[in-house]
Parts: sequence; C-alpha cells; structure tokens
Amino acid sequence: MFRNITFFLMVVLGISLASCRMDFSTELSQGQLEFSKDTVYLDTVFTNIGSSTYRLKVYNRSKKAITIPSIKLGRGNNSGYRLNVDGLAGKSFENIDILAQDSIFVFIETTENIDSIPSPIYIDEILFDTGINEQKVNLVTLVQDAIFLYPNKNENGFIETLMLDSIQTEIKGFYIEDSLLTFTNEKPYVIYGYAAVGTYNNDPNNPKTLTIQPGAKVHFHANSGLIINPFSSLHINGSLNIEGQPETEVTIQGDRLEPYFENTAGQWGVIWFRSTTKGNQIISSKNNIINYATIKNGSVGLLVDGYTDENTPVLEIKNSQFYNHSVYGLYAIHSNIKGMNLVFNNFGSSAFVGLQGGVYDFTHCTFANYWSGTRSFPTVYLNNFYKDKNEIYYPFNLNKADFTNCIIYGSNNIEMKLEKVDAGNFNYLFTNNLIRFNDVGNNYTNNPLYNFNDATHFVGNLFNQNPDFKNEFVNVNKMWVGNNSAGIGKAVWSNGTELIQSDILGKTRPNPADLGAYNSVIFE
Repeated sequence: MFRNITFFLMVVLGISLASCRMDFSTELSQGQLEFSKDTVYLDTVFTNIGSSTYRLKVYNRSKKAITIPSIKLGRGNNSGYRLNVDGLAGKSFENIDILAQDSIFVFIETTENIDSIPSPIYIDEILFDTGINEQKVNLVTLVQDAIFLYPNKNENGFIETLMLDSIQTEIKGFYIEDSLLTFTNEKPYVIYGYAAVGTYNNDPNNPKTLTIQPGAKVHFHANSGLIINPFSSLHINGSLNIEGQPETEVTIQGDRLEPYFENTAGQWGVIWFRSTTKGNQIISSKNNIINYATIKNGSVGLLVDGYTDENTPVLEIKNSQFYNHSVYGLYAIHSNIKGMNLVFNNFGSSAFVGLQGGVYDFTHCTFANYWSGTRSFPTVYLNNFYKDKNEIYYPFNLNKADFTNCIIYGSNNIEMKLEKVDAGNFNYLFTNNLIRFNDVGNNYTNNPLYNFNDATHFVGNLFNQNPDFKNEFVNVNKMWVGNNSAGIGKAVWSNGTELIQSDILGKTRPNPADLGAYNSVIFE
C-alpha cells in the first residue's frame, strides 16, 4: 500500500511540475496586433434592447508571447458597450497575454437608450495599449427609437396577466388603451407580452378596433403577440384593420433587427382572433381586414377561431405574405376566412390548416412550404372533426372550402390532405389550381376524397407540374413565378372582379391569368 501511495504522489508531483510553465515569458506588445476586422458593426438595435453578441479576434503573429498592457473602451465606464476579453467581463482590462502565433477573442454587446445619445448612430472604440503602441478597433451601432407597449407590474412586482371571458389567465399581457389604437408609421412599435384589443364593460355600441396604417412596423418580443377579442357581454368586439398599400406595406415580425434574425422562425407567438361561446352559439371576432401585410418569423402567423355568421367572414385578407413560422402560417378552427392574393412559404408544419370545418374561400393564393427540416404535415390540410385524447371524434361542418386559381406546392410529395368523418358536412371545391400530389405509394388511390375526376370537387386542376418559383429557400422567399411555370394562363376568368384584375403587386392580370398570387415574369 505504501508503494501505491508513493507512486500516486510522484504522479501528482510530475503533473504539477509539467503544468508550471517555468519557461513561459512575454514581451510587451509593440503595436503589431492584427484584428479580424477594423470596425465592428453591431447592426441596428431598438433603444434599451440588448444586441446580439459580436466577436472580434485579436492575433499575435509574432514568434514570441506578448502582453497587452491595457484593453479598454474609449468611453470608459460610461460606454454603452460591454466587453468580454478572453473570458473576463468588463470595460477595461490589464496585462492580457497572447501566446506566440496565437489569438484571443473579444466579445462585444451593447444596450443603449436613444434619449441619452446625441445621434442614433452610436460610436465607440476598443483601445489596445496606449501611447505610440496604441491600436484601435471601431464600434458602430444604429440605435432605433420605438414605441414600447408592455404589461404593467403590480405592487408585488408580478407582471400583469390577461382576463379572458371572466377568467384570469396566465397570459402575460395588457389591453391596448384607446389612445394607442392607431399604429402609425412614425416609429416602430415593439410589444412585450400579448396586446389585447377590447375592454371590459357592457356598452355594445363602443367597439374597439386596432388600426395599423400604411408603412407601420410592428415588432413582437419573444412569447408575445396580439389578441383580438370576440363580441360578447363581457368583451367589446375587438377588430383589426391593417391598411397597407403596395408601396407601403405593414410589416409584422420579431424585435431582433440583426441580419441573423431576418429569417429566423419562432421569434414571437401568434396573432389570435378569439371566439367564445354563449349557450350553444359561437361568438367570434368580426370586421377584421388585412391588406398588404407581411407577417413573418413567429410561431403561428394568424390563429382565427370560430365564426358567428356563415355569410360574413371573420377575416378578409388580401395582398399579404406569410413567411418562416415555426408551426403554421394560417391556422383556422371552425372559422370563416376569405383570402385573395396571398403568399405562404416555409413553415414547420403547414401553410394553411382548417380544422373542425368552417367556411373558406381562397383565390389566386400561393400556398408553398419548402421548410428546410422534416415535416409530417402537408402545405394545406382540411378536416371536419375534433379528436380528443381518447380517440373520440366530434363532427363539425365544413360548409365550404373553395380554392380557385391557387398554387399548392412544396418539398413533400403530398401537399394537400383532406380528412373527414361522415357525421359532418365536407364541402370542398378545387378549381384551376396547380397542386403537388405525387402519390408514389398509391396510398390514396381508393380514397374517394381524392377522386380528381369528380367534377363536384375537382375542376381543371394541374398536378405535379413545375410552378417555377424564383427562389423558394427560407432566407430568400421570392415566390414569383417564371415563364416556365405550368400555371401560366391556366386561371379561370370571372369577368372583372377586383381579385382577378390585379396580382399581389398591383399589376393588371392578363386574360387568361396565371395561377398563384403573382403574374409570371421572365427571370433575369
């Protein structure tokens, strides 16, 4: 046993001696550092919102180890920037070593209040050493002002939560005050938590409408979104009116402005058009209109829940685009939606889902899904039932699901799926669409829902032919169609209705028109 203890101590001593670098010595830096960049641009941030972390690499190209006497921010402790130098956090550092022909990392972040700076372009510098050996790297950030909307905190420091249908929920959010119910294009709006449209009183003659004017920009923080409340004895009817124009569309996305987040899905929650029940009656939101909006990078773009009147849409939406949502683009539950000139692409599950029946009418829409990962749901999915956890089916009525002059396509073989139970209505009609439905395994051959020769459900459709998109990848989303598209001149013409006359860009459609939201163009 003594022999083992002696051996163990010798090993420990050997390791200790080996780790003591008695031969390690440095020379002072002589101003010959090299950097991965001479200016670090931290991209645009909103005032008082922290930036991403940016990286600077500092190289010692010499054959000797060096010591940098000081590394500091030019504005000192008053700087809006923060550094982490080789694992140490702060704003100034002393005696930082770099081995011969080695390097260190400097990580940079910022949070700045636009009210405390004279210009929205905020500049500082990192100073390496002093005097004749001083070297510097510039730091530049554009700080953008915004209007911030967020829930209050109570006297105990807890964040305000929403009451919905007389039930106090755990949803962190607030009701938008009347004075803020018009979003202009003067400044972006940044929303924390769920902003709700509606109020609590019993005055049915005082509806609340959130109006978003042309060119406005709305940014949601993580776990945030918008709730449009239904009409009931507890809620004044909440409505949404987005008034975008061809050259001044409304943009709705997350609150991270750095290029990395430009096309990153799942940054915020959902825009939810709620419904409630009164006895056996479903009461929905109403008078919702969206025109020329781009809604991107959330979990679900729009959730539209329920309808009150079969003849009156809960939502009329046209000339709008949905991109890069981690789950769904447009998710409807027994609702009533009319859509025209819509473009969808890149979702973790589906572009459009209509569950538990409803009423749907889509014309000249491009439903696409080229999600970069795997997905089990098709681009478009319809059913007329609800299935609980015990596998019990509850039927609903799909009273109408009309798709006319649309493109329904994507990276999967089957991009349109229909499921029904016989106890509920299942009325659907696909007219002059280009659809990807490549049944390579013949799994749907004997399913009557997919009898494409049945003129009561399918008229004039094209299958598995090239839509010729410009660039469908997630970081591009250019869903224009080229002159090789199979859908050129294949649209049914209905003699001059608004939606037929012009495409999503406001350009006059030819007669016969092209399928999808865009007129075809010749790609350069």
